[in-house]
Amino acid sequence: MLLFIMAITWGSSFILIKKSLTVFSPYEIGAFRVGLSGIILSFIGVPALLKMKARDALWITAAGFFGNFLPMFLFPIAQTKVSSSLAGIINSLEPIFVLVFGFMLFGIKSKFTQVIGAIIGFFGAVTLLYFSEMNTAETQLGYTLLMVLASASYAVSALIIKLKLQDVKSIHVSSSVFSIWMIPSFFILIFSGFFSTPLTDQSIEALGYMSILSIFGTAIGIALFYKLIQDTSAVFASTVSYLLPIVAVIWGVLDGEKFNFWYVIGAVLILIGIYLIREKKKKPQVTLR
Repeated sequence: MLLFIMAITWGSSFILIKKSLTVFSPYEIGAFRVGLSGIILSFIGVPALLKMKARDALWITAAGFFGNFLPMFLFPIAQTKVSSSLAGIINSLEPIFVLVFGFMLFGIKSKFTQVIGAIIGFFGAVTLLYFSEMNTAETQLGYTLLMVLASASYAVSALIIKLKLQDVKSIHVSSSVFSIWMIPSFFILIFSGFFSTPLTDQSIEALGYMSILSIFGTAIGIALFYKLIQDTSAVFASTVSYLLPIVAVIWGVLDGEKFNFWYVIGAVLILIGIYLIREKKKKPQVTLR
């Protein structure tokens, strides 16, 4: 259920970013998301940080940079030149990066079925998006690579949360992350001229989109994502990126776009991939201390 809730929330984020870009710069959008989320969650994050071990605080800072700070800027920057559908398909690389980095950085060996599932899920995302808007998108290699970097960054963060912060409550992790990174975000907002933006109907509307994006897609979404990582695995949690194209297509159909049979094929491949990646629950065992 968490996976599907996040898919609906994050699947709508690309549209919200696109509408926010009509007024605000990518740097303003990224900094606003982190800053507002920090304000909302600081009443939990600051006390948690004060009671936290220095080691855990350092890992939280690193996880926040890779998962909650850097990508918040990379995706809006990339979407100034590439379509939201292409952003969705690149984001689907995250489970692949989790498998690769998990082995390279932490020595985690993935099951063969998980590798196959990641590949099948990715091809499902490719199929879905190719037959929606992918064929009309202008390819911008440099900006596409920014999205690849963002997906890789998400993967590193997911691995840190699972392997280094398993004993810290997910709500404390997410709130602490934003409490730390909201400080540089406020400086970016100040120097970017955000607070001097004229209040017009268009800017107020764009601000509303950014607020929805920040509250639901960032503050609440990240908290749920961290809980899912701790309750399952980094690989399974990252498969939410496979579901985002499905949500994007649904938005497109509701917006008047034609439905294509290949959408069904892509969605089935994605669901098969998620099923294969999913780790089956083990029978209850004695807890190791």
